[in-house]
Amino acid sequence: MADIRNNFIGIKSPNPFWLASAPPTDKAYNVIRAFQAGWGGVVWKTLGEEGPPVVNVNGPRYGAIWGADRRLLGLNNIELITDRQLQLNLQEMKQVKKAWPDRALIASIMVPCEEESWKAILPLVEETECDGIELNFGCPHGMSERGMGAAVGQVPEYIEMVARWCKQYSRMPVIVKLTPNITDIRYPARAAKRGGADAVSLINTISSITSVNLDSFSPEPSIDGRGSHGGYCGPAVKPIALNMVAEIARDPETHGLPISGIGGVTTWRDAAEFLALGAGNVQVCTAAMTYGFKIVQEMIEGLKNWMDEKGHATLDDVIGRATPNVTDWQYLNLNYVTKAHINQDLCIKCGRCHIACEDTSHQAITNIVDGLRHFEVIEEECVGCNLCVNVCPVQDCIDMVPLAAGQLDKRTEKVVSPVYANWTQHPNNPMHKPAPVQVPEPAE
Repeated sequence: MADIRNNFIGIKSPNPFWLASAPPTDKAYNVIRAFQAGWGGVVWKTLGEEGPPVVNVNGPRYGAIWGADRRLLGLNNIELITDRQLQLNLQEMKQVKKAWPDRALIASIMVPCEEESWKAILPLVEETECDGIELNFGCPHGMSERGMGAAVGQVPEYIEMVARWCKQYSRMPVIVKLTPNITDIRYPARAAKRGGADAVSLINTISSITSVNLDSFSPEPSIDGRGSHGGYCGPAVKPIALNMVAEIARDPETHGLPISGIGGVTTWRDAAEFLALGAGNVQVCTAAMTYGFKIVQEMIEGLKNWMDEKGHATLDDVIGRATPNVTDWQYLNLNYVTKAHINQDLCIKCGRCHIACEDTSHQAITNIVDGLRHFEVIEEECVGCNLCVNVCPVQDCIDMVPLAAGQLDKRTEKVVSPVYANWTQHPNNPMHKPAPVQVPEPAE
């Protein structure tokens, strides 16, 4: 059986599945239940400075996006950081860590962007003997209006400055949680590294309004007839998160910086994709809030079974394996040609492939052949876009078949070249660079 024990920046846990800082990690009761269910670690819900705790709304805190089958695709959360006293949180954290020494316990922290505020809270957190701290520079609502959360995460200079303070005043490993509400995720990641951070975690939630009630004309969730932007999370944000993780993993300036992947992890496959793109572990929130803590058991068994099937003995065999295959568009091989192929034995003749291609693509799929309803690819028109694969309701009914070198592409009437060529070399590119000419060596 595959070994999925995790060692993330020296923080050990029995598996790579941690609960993210959020409502599921707000108190000892929840965290103990999570550990009993099998979670490898938790990031405690974000702590604020000493004094009166923050005040949360007393009404609805979540908006939602559902699929056609009412499956939850995304949550919009307007809840703030913990509204419990700091000392109570710290006391519970110490008790939980003592009772569960083999599990990772991380303290998420958010205080004003002032050196004295960070200097004051770090020793208090350190006394809990937790395994590390996560700097919450991502929360896009409520706290950001107070100059914290995403308001810090959007300014690389602030990230670097606070990371330096935390490394100076604490022995604990420092993880910087990044906001996705920024143009280029590489800049805050670079700043975190310059500041001495041991790792980054991402993504935090995306600033959003998920829906509007068309009776009251109030954004949801509605508080006394008014709504606000909140933080969007869940399966719908996974593609954004994967891209940002990959950008940091392949950036020469942050290459090798450990990454904790967050954003829509719901199944073992989601986790494996984050790991393959360079994440050292994953954090989960919405899936636990939707299905309960025991969902981690399916994630653990699924990951192990897949690793066994593929011959991956440890997580190190998976982490970063896909990163070298992420490239910029301009370097994609323009001489790679595919054509769609419809398996007639699996086709249910629904016509979705035809109408999608006919109305919105390249008119490359028939609907009538010899007077009968029949769907077949017209190779002379097919550009290999694979839209038909994605709209087909039958798995594996349509696949993309590469043309081998030397075959004729009926659409272009050109023979497929075996030579790799990309946009930087294409004659239509006004800045193209011709491929180097291979000069034969003189005969001896």
